[in-house]
Amino acid sequence: MNPHFRGGQNIAMKLPKAQFDRTLAFYRDVLGMDVVDESGTDIADGVRQSASVQFGPVKLWFDRVDNYASAELWLELFTDDVELAADHLAAHGVEPQDELEPLPPGMTAHWITNPAGIPHLVRRPD
Repeated sequence: MNPHFRGGQNIAMKLPKAQFDRTLAFYRDVLGMDVVDESGTDIADGVRQSASVQFGPVKLWFDRVDNYASAELWLELFTDDVELAADHLAAHGVEPQDELEPLPPGMTAHWITNPAGIPHLVRRPD
């Protein structure tokens, strides 16, 4: 049996400190989107500030990561069975890379990367 994968509800833009404020200003001031400061919520280790906008059907997160030299996009994949998905991916040479970023306590998920090196969080939907 193969797992079912579908796009998640979150995209994270990991931004170097030097690009964070200008990027938020672009979405807020140029595009007119409602930028929400998410820094007070439970953000990942290594993320110094976080904000978000509703980007169509997904939430686009802006995470300030001070040790990054360039911006990265991180995607989310939903699956009904995380361990079946991990086995399926491993059979295709895609191993978990959970060292990319700590997962919240109690979350059953795995980080993977696609062949272009784009991180994907594979998890069950809430």
